[in-house]
Amino acid sequence: MSKHTKSKETQLEEISADTLSGFDRAVFEKYGVVCGIDEAGRGPLAGDVYAAAVILDPNKPISGLNDSKQLSKKKRELLFDEIIEKAAAWCVGTATVAEIEETDILSADLLAMKRAYEGLSIKADIVLVDGDVLPEISGTARNVIDGDAKSEAIAAASILAKVSRDRYMKEQAKLYPEYGFEKHAGYGTKGHYAAIDEYGACPIHRKSFLKKYYARKKTDENR
Repeated sequence: MSKHTKSKETQLEEISADTLSGFDRAVFEKYGVVCGIDEAGRGPLAGDVYAAAVILDPNKPISGLNDSKQLSKKKRELLFDEIIEKAAAWCVGTATVAEIEETDILSADLLAMKRAYEGLSIKADIVLVDGDVLPEISGTARNVIDGDAKSEAIAAASILAKVSRDRYMKEQAKLYPEYGFEKHAGYGTKGHYAAIDEYGACPIHRKSFLKKYYARKKTDENR
């Protein structure tokens, strides 16, 4: 099966659970040790794409785990530190802007996931991946649609990936202060596009992501 192939066969069977921890507990009872994988940064116009893989320790529960998008910045930062401290294993992987441009964002996204998984100090019996495509990794892996809102391990991975990427973009903002990366993390905000219009693209911009914008801008200018 191609690494881009979407198939119902890759999706985890229906799990009945009222909580994220209950979901993972049900998966553990059937498969064994659970790893969650999620990504951050597929949509921005600039910067590397990030992914994280997490195996939680059931003897060290973490309260408040949820989809990173549903948490405040302060809460994500607090949970990031707690996950790092308590997880049985974790790893953050990336794929560079150059790798995104050489292939495509989905291929780079899956590569970051693979790197995160392969960087774990221990391996899981089953890997749960948010979304509907799987990276090329060994062992049993299943997709979970909206997994960061269902699985505790995927939620933890979403937090590690999101916080890690936000910190990376803050560092990039020091190198390219005119773009405001510390505010929008590379996403296509009005202010970000205005900066691109004024200064042009910088080395961490994904040029392939700007093609449609430049084409639309040119069309508007010619009207």
